[in-house]
Amino acid sequence: MKTSRVEKLVVKYLTHSISKKEWDELNLWIGQSKDQKIFIEYLKINYAIEDIMSEFNTERTKDSILRKIKKDKKLAYTSKAIRVFKYAATITILLGIGYFYQKGFFANSNKEFTAPSQDIITLEFESGSLEVISEDKTAEIVNEEGAVIGTQKGNRLIYAGTENKSDELVYNQLTVPYGKRFELEFSDGTVAYLNAGSSLKYPIKFLEGQAREVFLVGEAFLDVKKDPSRPFTVNTSNNLDIRVLGTKFNVSNYPEDETTEVVLVEGSVGLQVDDNTNDVVLEPGFKGSFDRGEKNITTKPVLTSVYTSWMNGDLVFRNITFENILKRLERQYNVTIINQNQKYLQKKFNANFGNEPIETVLNYFKNTYGIAYTIDNNNITIE
Repeated sequence: MKTSRVEKLVVKYLTHSISKKEWDELNLWIGQSKDQKIFIEYLKINYAIEDIMSEFNTERTKDSILRKIKKDKKLAYTSKAIRVFKYAATITILLGIGYFYQKGFFANSNKEFTAPSQDIITLEFESGSLEVISEDKTAEIVNEEGAVIGTQKGNRLIYAGTENKSDELVYNQLTVPYGKRFELEFSDGTVAYLNAGSSLKYPIKFLEGQAREVFLVGEAFLDVKKDPSRPFTVNTSNNLDIRVLGTKFNVSNYPEDETTEVVLVEGSVGLQVDDNTNDVVLEPGFKGSFDRGEKNITTKPVLTSVYTSWMNGDLVFRNITFENILKRLERQYNVTIINQNQKYLQKKFNANFGNEPIETVLNYFKNTYGIAYTIDNNNITIE
């Protein structure tokens, strides 16, 4: 792409006048170009001097850039929303500019440009605009009209006691990438703990006299505030609804898994398939497994701590195939695993690990079962 064309697209991007077609064009160029000097130098002159060079501030720079970014379409509520953002390359390169200035990157033009990590927690507003969430931040969450809709305290977003006075449901969506965890406190006091690779869509305020409903992809532990007049429903987007009044339970609903699992710690949970009036009711200490292919539910007693150990960063495997163990490792450690060992693919294992580095887990399987592996940055090959 010609320099003049790049400049034109960047100007339209930063002034929020870029069209979807132009945005796609710019994003494609960023993703494919091997030499990013034109893009970097243009941003240095036209944007970075204004906002960064005067006085570098990571949070201010990040917030300023992100306020310029609005998506033309909302992220689809599918598994793709968990790991892939359509414009992630553009966003992460812009976020990295402040870092490179601080480190003196531009003082040496021979250095190779590398975009920073895309593994960020994001909050999507009803309008479709995005905000990056830093786990160590304390701040108010403000919508585009300037109203305070929530607050952030470290690794938790809190929606109780905000200024929102709407009589209509307004949704936010929190997306947590692989390798991270986060918490949400809803307007009614219910708390959701999100595991890595999860996305939760929820109203910023539950309305009086109306049922409480959220939409989950991935895994979450929910501590639901009891309210008999407003049942709480977790919609898993695969024909299974989980309905409760007040309870503590864990839901695992990853798209790549064959089943959705609900483990009840306290209270009572009803599992309903395809609006069938006949719920399967779980008792504390039981797991309900919904087979998405067969569309049936089975239940059995379990040790609940096995299924909630992820909240402490632990890995506990009980009668789990090696294939599913590798999936869990990818989510826990934010790595890509290529399995070339088909011998153990469907073999089931039992193992306990604390909050250990992935090498400890891999060495266990290597030393115990002779399963070799190699690591190349974030790519792991099982041999």
